[in-house]
Amino acid sequence: MLRCCAFLAALVLVSFTAFEAHAERRVAFVIGNSEYRDIPALKNPDKDAEDVSSTFRLAGFDVFVAKDLTKLQFEEQFRNYLAAADGADLAVVYYSGHGFQIGGENFLIPVDASLKGAADIEVQAIKLDDVLEQLRAKSKIQVIILDACRNNPFPRKDYWLRDQLIAAGGTGLAQVKSSLNTLIAFATEPGAVAYDGSGALSPFSSAFSRRALAPNQEIRTVMAAVRRDVVKATDGKQVPWENSSLIDEVVLMRRASRPALPPVLEKVVPSGVGPVALDLPEPVDVDGGAVTVSIERPPALGRLTLDGKPVAIGQPIAGKDLPRLKMDVPKGSGAQEEVDMLAYAAHDNWGGQSQGILVFRVKNGNAAEGQQLMASLEAEQKQQVLERGIHITGAAEAIENRDINVPVGVGPVPLKLEFPTNDPAVSLKLASYPATGTLSLPDRTLSPDSSLMADEVDHLRYEPQIGAVKPLSVGFEIRADNASSKPATMKLSPSVDPCDREAGEPLDLQGVVPGLLPNEISSNAVDVCRAAVKAYPDVARFRYQLGRALLVVGKVEEAKKAIQEAADRGHVRAVFELGYLNATGTGMPTNRKQANAFYAAASDKGDPYGMTSWGRALFNGYGVERDTGKGLDLLLKAAAMGHTYAMNDLAAIFTEGRNGVPADPARAVAFLKAGVERQDMYSMNLLGRNYLAGTGVEKDPKSALELFQKSMDLGQPFAPGSLARMYRDGVGVQQDLAEAQRLFELATDRGDQSAAYDRAALELQRGEKADQSLAVRYLAFAAALDVRNEIPDAKATLAKFGAKAKTAALKQLRGELKSKISADGSLDVQLVKTARAVWEQANPRRDLF
Repeated sequence: MLRCCAFLAALVLVSFTAFEAHAERRVAFVIGNSEYRDIPALKNPDKDAEDVSSTFRLAGFDVFVAKDLTKLQFEEQFRNYLAAADGADLAVVYYSGHGFQIGGENFLIPVDASLKGAADIEVQAIKLDDVLEQLRAKSKIQVIILDACRNNPFPRKDYWLRDQLIAAGGTGLAQVKSSLNTLIAFATEPGAVAYDGSGALSPFSSAFSRRALAPNQEIRTVMAAVRRDVVKATDGKQVPWENSSLIDEVVLMRRASRPALPPVLEKVVPSGVGPVALDLPEPVDVDGGAVTVSIERPPALGRLTLDGKPVAIGQPIAGKDLPRLKMDVPKGSGAQEEVDMLAYAAHDNWGGQSQGILVFRVKNGNAAEGQQLMASLEAEQKQQVLERGIHITGAAEAIENRDINVPVGVGPVPLKLEFPTNDPAVSLKLASYPATGTLSLPDRTLSPDSSLMADEVDHLRYEPQIGAVKPLSVGFEIRADNASSKPATMKLSPSVDPCDREAGEPLDLQGVVPGLLPNEISSNAVDVCRAAVKAYPDVARFRYQLGRALLVVGKVEEAKKAIQEAADRGHVRAVFELGYLNATGTGMPTNRKQANAFYAAASDKGDPYGMTSWGRALFNGYGVERDTGKGLDLLLKAAAMGHTYAMNDLAAIFTEGRNGVPADPARAVAFLKAGVERQDMYSMNLLGRNYLAGTGVEKDPKSALELFQKSMDLGQPFAPGSLARMYRDGVGVQQDLAEAQRLFELATDRGDQSAAYDRAALELQRGEKADQSLAVRYLAFAAALDVRNEIPDAKATLAKFGAKAKTAALKQLRGELKSKISADGSLDVQLVKTARAVWEQANPRRDLF
């Protein structure tokens, strides 16, 4: 029986240089768009995506793969990918599909793009520079690979870009400047068109998948090989191109591990009994390749044989044959116990090498003592076979039918399998890799071809992919030398932490869920987020979400502390939130300058909320010197990420034409429609107004009515007022003053100052039957809610009423308050102050609106 020889092992291992390896975080987003709706389909991209995603998975990447993405689907999946790429060593985007340049800028085209209107490129296509900027903010190294250099298939010849209409000229893609540590590869040279080829894959994707699998090849070497293959396949018509500013080495198929085998073993070998099996364990290449063994130092006391044939120094032996290696010690040796040694080396396909040593004691195998020794060795060998069978069975039972819960977005999760053996002969070969996410050990990420040793199993980890919800299976083949292997399969079930479900925020690029608006957060969120912070103190997201939950229940000081802690730990949305607290004076004096500093910091990190607020400040000069161009650019970037607040701001700019940006109501409508598609209740109300007035779109009261109604049902504060005016004026509906009255009052309750003013006007239209105190009440609400002084007539009209009506209205308002307020100032001042107090009492959650 083999035993580890600890003393000699220490002597051997002391000569090795110690180093600490770690598993790299590498993520890839692979997109193949084939089935276009308004233009001819492409035959290759969906197959390209399948092939390339398999390549990245074999290389150990966390691969997000998507086919035939609409713009909305791209936004959702790109956000999940960016959350996974946060802090990654390497982030890759591979795109195959339609793409072309306009005005020197490159656009990737989703399958639902129609690009009929001048504004459609901004709301329907994906700007490559925006993708690259997001990756730069997230990862150490960025690689973008584009098999998208095609002609523009759309008939329209000009599109809006920022503040200009740009002609849609040029072929293929434009050259892109890469920032530090970035590589951008094109299927063909700038301005040229790539070919689909005659096979199932495009020439470029086919060459890339083949060449990227070459082990330990730096990516620039890989791309040079791809270029040679494509030039040859297309007879020189297509020349792949890349821009590189890499300063770090990028190896896609890294194979750095050495074959696994115990370094020093010990065995008793009898002399004079013929060849004796050495029972050496089969070396395992943990990266999945073949292993060969060579004898470095043969034993001096006997000769080595394999299947009856002698084995010489340096002779290559297949790793799987090593357990059959035998040693024949001639009669006469071992009369007195002697010690001998065999040194051998295991080599993998990638240049890795491990050393193994077998120390054996030679004993006399003759006479009664020898027979006793042989019997003992045979018994030990049988016991070893039995024990390994037990080990394999126990190992399979430790894995089979396990269903392990793995939380999403907390990093690699230890699986804690409590593996029953550390037998160096036992290894596990991955038979089926999880469809998404990554398996890893502390020192390496596993691929579908990987194996791991028995003593590594208890360190096995799994990191589920952001957005994953379905259970996944993982299969292993458990084996020990030439013994029979056993299959074992376990289930991994991704789960979202209750804090994410209860308090996650929309468009949080470090979040893991679609998120909730503030009005959708319940008071239960505080407890579950406290629990999440306790369980995962290093996950900054949970501290931010705890801050959101605390704001909901009015614990502002605790909320500020939690949000600050999240920001200090690198959560970008928390940085934006600090800006919002400063801008609104929540728990602190209003400080627009400080708010802008936080907004700018969040914007620089790619946060769409930060981009919107900082862009709005720059465009309008709110607390900062006006910079219309930069402000507009940031708003467009935020809108491209799916932020509907930015879309609504842009719609207002393009409707009116502000700060030198030309008016184009049709462009405004394009952004409002994009907001409606994303279910934004503010976009619905604004687009309804456009339909009602015929601004930028054909007048359509029916569509306006539907949009106002849906917006109101979602809780939008101004939609009831918009709907009320239709009923008041009989536009698109039968006139109904009672319904108009009800809707104006509902809008006032939600904080709409214009609706309050219109409710007062509606009351006064009754002439002598008008309730003067009721009119005063709603004028007071109009003035109280008009924080931007947009309705100066509210206070002017209120001033015209007599003391009797004002006193009656004030008495009623004070009766609605639960606590008294001071009676300082004129009747008008007291009315406005009391109306504001009544509204705030009814709306403690101002974030509802």
